[in-house]
Amino acid sequence: MGKFTHTLAGLFAGIGVIAGSGPSDLSHSKPADARQEGTLLMAAQSPTVYDFTLNDIDEKPVSLSQFKGKVLLLVNTASFCGNTPQYTDLEKMYEQYREKGFEILAFPANNFGQQEPGTNAEIKTFCFTKYSLSFPLFSKISVKGTDKHPLYRYLTEQSPFPGEVEWNFQKYLVDRSGKVIARYPHRTKPSAPEVVQDLERLLAAH
Repeated sequence: MGKFTHTLAGLFAGIGVIAGSGPSDLSHSKPADARQEGTLLMAAQSPTVYDFTLNDIDEKPVSLSQFKGKVLLLVNTASFCGNTPQYTDLEKMYEQYREKGFEILAFPANNFGQQEPGTNAEIKTFCFTKYSLSFPLFSKISVKGTDKHPLYRYLTEQSPFPGEVEWNFQKYLVDRSGKVIARYPHRTKPSAPEVVQDLERLLAAH
């Protein structure tokens, strides 16, 4: 009888250990779950280009959220730069791919060599007269320095491709969900194979 009682006591003790391990494991998993949920929440709240509003060349506010679902090429531009002829390639690219859901957003800036000194009206006349642009042209902003526009603060500090804009006509390619997926140096023309390949790949993804 003593042996039987001892066996039962050992059995119940074992059950107690097992039973106790259940809640203990769950309690350890809760902080991990909470951390995971917090990470997901932070990711959901991360900014995209859609979160920004800028004035167009006529100084009317434009929310970039209106371009949701489209592939975007963001370019900081200037009228008196060695790269200014890239406007021709940009317009050709826009005409070729716009019907597939492509938009080019041009942001004139005077940060480099004082090569965009004019007013918005002067910039508009220059671009529409000399290059017959048909893609969206925005009011002049700053893309570098203490007065950097919030959009470019995001692009250069929070996007997957951080780093200051180096010169006029640096380009950022954005997918249909608003995620920046590539950055191209100012010397890389819009017609460069790597740009075209990336663009066509994004346009083909629905």
